[in-house]
Amino acid sequence: MSIDRIRHAGLRDKVMSAEQAAEFVKDNMLVGMTGFTGAGYPKAIPTAIANKAKDEHAKGNSFGIRMVTGASTAPECDGVLAEANAIKFRSPFQSDPTLRNNINAGNTQYQDMHLSHVEQQMRQGFYGDVDLAIVEASGITEDGKIIPAMGIGHAAEAIRAAKKVIIEVNASQNAGLEGMHDVYTDVGLPPHRKPIPIIGSFDRIGTPYLECDLDKIEAIVLTDANDRNSKFAEPDDVSKRIAAQIIDFLDHEVKAGRLPKSLLPLQSGVGNVANAVLAGLLDAPFDDLTGYTEVLQDGMLDLIIAGKMKTASATALSFSPDALQRFNDNIEFLRDKIILRPMELTNNPEVVRRLGVIGINAMIEADIYGNVNSTHIMGTKMMNGIGGSGDFTRNGFFSMFVSPSTAKGGAISAIVPMVSHHDHTEHDVMFVITEQGMADLRGKSPTERAKLIINNCSHPDYRDMLQDYYDRASHAGGLHTPHILLEALSWHQRFVETGDMRIK
Repeated sequence: MSIDRIRHAGLRDKVMSAEQAAEFVKDNMLVGMTGFTGAGYPKAIPTAIANKAKDEHAKGNSFGIRMVTGASTAPECDGVLAEANAIKFRSPFQSDPTLRNNINAGNTQYQDMHLSHVEQQMRQGFYGDVDLAIVEASGITEDGKIIPAMGIGHAAEAIRAAKKVIIEVNASQNAGLEGMHDVYTDVGLPPHRKPIPIIGSFDRIGTPYLECDLDKIEAIVLTDANDRNSKFAEPDDVSKRIAAQIIDFLDHEVKAGRLPKSLLPLQSGVGNVANAVLAGLLDAPFDDLTGYTEVLQDGMLDLIIAGKMKTASATALSFSPDALQRFNDNIEFLRDKIILRPMELTNNPEVVRRLGVIGINAMIEADIYGNVNSTHIMGTKMMNGIGGSGDFTRNGFFSMFVSPSTAKGGAISAIVPMVSHHDHTEHDVMFVITEQGMADLRGKSPTERAKLIINNCSHPDYRDMLQDYYDRASHAGGLHTPHILLEALSWHQRFVETGDMRIK
């Protein structure tokens, strides 16, 4: 851990241990904690806060924070705080199993929301006053500007809104990150909101640094710890079949004249299937691709290094260990190819619509009419959250949802009569894709969509059941969107009671 990362001489006097910094954290504080999908989150202070919470609980005192992040963090942040029951409220997206259990048990209040809304709602005071921002940085300049790490998320707004700021300066972050960021905050609020001047996906409109009133900085903690850097599974046959269908479709659209040969900017959600789709583009007949996404993963990094993708914009870099090594080895080349921005820009509906982004996101289930559930299990248990999928689905040029057709070894169908929770309505979803096939829902009525989804996307083990449901719903008098509500709502209950949804 090198103090040399703090180039502002006066701020070196504020360096202290994580335990000392945690003393600034009080019960029920609203904390803007940086972090976006396993990147840019504090590594040491959350553990110190968790230990403080345990001590207070042992004394019979209440202690917990209300926490707003960019998106998910990691076990060293969300995980340790959740294990200590130190999170009273959490927003907007998470993926930690312990925190998920606390949310579903009612021990942590959770607000799931579109990521493009977070900074505006902080600015408007909807969360209340932000007491403290805890920010990870890769360094601090001579004039006190903060060099962001591998993720920006909502950091700029958290710093602006917070009464006090604590910075973790992480020496494990590549010093070559400096200059890769594009921080623009001159967005404003109605009725004085300004257009965001991004016309091309790689336009630079801001500054490479986060700026903070130096008097607000209470503490600086030195760390030397890697981001989450989870390994992606090798693409399996199901993922490859999904990827192949997307690539074939995009090729068809190019030949039909509806897409340029370089496509339009690509957005991909987080996960193994989405990463497999991007990996499939390495051998696809497209060149000079661009990315305008929220998280840049292994697949998009490899497209850039291979010369297939010329530029990409994101708010965070989330790599496997091997991909992180490739990133560090090529950072001089990549600095002119990658931009990291606040998520208010990467997910902004205005910009997504203007650029014509092609959105590819994962789902838990889709129903036969094209409604998608991407957040809840059985309609009641939160999985992770909606993240940025809604921002790109509602506003993208194409909106695609992908999933294997079954889960739990085939015991659960991902295609159902009615989704147990609505995140993306049939009005926004253009394509549903499983390894079985693709349903192009553009320009289709609900009954036309149902036939396509049942025949093209559902697994053969469930196709007859879904067709039988649709036929009986149609005969029961359903006209525009046929449903038998009690039966549709009991579809998931069947699995709970029998352990196998294939039992009629």
